[in-house]
Amino acid sequence: MSATRRQILARSGALGAGIAFSGALSELFAGTAAAQDLGRTGYGPLVPDPAGLLDLPRGFRYRVLSREGDPLRSGEGPVPSNHDGMTALPGRHGRVHLVRNHENRPTAAHPVPTVPGLTYDPAGKGGCTALTLDGDRVLSERVAVAGTAVNCAGGPTPWRTWLTCEETEDLAGTNGYTKDHGFVFEVDPADPHRTGAVPLTAMGRFQHEAVAIDPARGIVYETEDAFLAPFGLFYRFLPERPLGGVGSLRAGGRLQAMRVPDVPDLSSVQEIGTRFDGVEWVDVPDPLASGTPIRLQDFGPRGITHAQKLEGCYWGGDHVYFVSSFARGADGSAADHYGQIWRYDPARRRLTLVIVFGPDTDVRLPGESPDNICLAPGGGLMVCEDGDGEQHVFGVTRRGEVYPLARGRQDIGTPGAPAWGEFAGVTFSPDGRTMYVNCYTPGTTFAVTGPWQG
Repeated sequence: MSATRRQILARSGALGAGIAFSGALSELFAGTAAAQDLGRTGYGPLVPDPAGLLDLPRGFRYRVLSREGDPLRSGEGPVPSNHDGMTALPGRHGRVHLVRNHENRPTAAHPVPTVPGLTYDPAGKGGCTALTLDGDRVLSERVAVAGTAVNCAGGPTPWRTWLTCEETEDLAGTNGYTKDHGFVFEVDPADPHRTGAVPLTAMGRFQHEAVAIDPARGIVYETEDAFLAPFGLFYRFLPERPLGGVGSLRAGGRLQAMRVPDVPDLSSVQEIGTRFDGVEWVDVPDPLASGTPIRLQDFGPRGITHAQKLEGCYWGGDHVYFVSSFARGADGSAADHYGQIWRYDPARRRLTLVIVFGPDTDVRLPGESPDNICLAPGGGLMVCEDGDGEQHVFGVTRRGEVYPLARGRQDIGTPGAPAWGEFAGVTFSPDGRTMYVNCYTPGTTFAVTGPWQG
């Protein structure tokens, strides 16, 4: 099952689409609720938006929930820049808590405002904001954690909080920071002061991307987004208090890195369905990376398994899935690819390559690759494209059929028009009726409704 970019364009009319899928997608959705209603070929061609913001199929509509630079409804300051990873958590009386990362570096136009009790390092510009929604109406919007740096992605917990991840390894004294960065922080969007701004140091200090928690065992899986060699690792964290609820991860635990015997670089694996039994987990020598970044530490004579651009991570059925956005030999990878999705089965200690994006397509820009990813409630997968030119949210079915669900408008040549960046943070409301997604820059959060089950 495969689709070239030209086939996608011919079928969908998605001019500029830069992504293609191949793989045994039935494996990906097996054992999940989303597997019950797959097989559709999409929702039809995208209709140009008269407002010039977001093109959607007929029957769908969007609402802008929040824009960078507008006042936060709390009055704490402007809405911060660089909207990235996000999740939607159920609240009381049918309300939804939307918690959103801001991947702010020191040069960010709108930093996350510092708030007493919620600020880790006053010099950090990143953090999270939380929106409380009643339908598509925003009831509140406020700072949930501040003073962090480069908050990229993360993941929800079974106890309805958010783990936000810093994608940096900057130490105190770098970029004016007063504290070390590269940690995970827990955020309770319903009551941010309940979680505060406490780094979960035992979970490691590295270039974090995303996390996923095994809801039966409480093991936390973590990806490391390292762009250049030596590339990142895939980790698991064994908490002292697994599934202990809010604040339990502060009790510490053991951090380990995945070793696939005789596979130093996952990019060397190209054939879909390839599986490795007997995956090993090796204790990280120095989780705080006090002297050496973890990916450079000594894991013994057998080494450790690396992969370029490890990004999305989520739990589905009895397995954890993680994404490698791309790999290219020019950067030091063992082979080129345009995106992989891997499945790890903890019970069997088995790793399987289940999806490959390209390279049997005419896509030539590895940056046009999968980034944030989630399961759709009506069946299928939603993938945020991260690349140049027009950006899309794509859907993919079990049959390997790809369709565009949304396209950001990019009128770079028009004076004063926004140059839309990548999509990020795609997630669905607990009832499955609304898709929330961010445009990274200018930071904008959309709520998309329509005939998801139609």
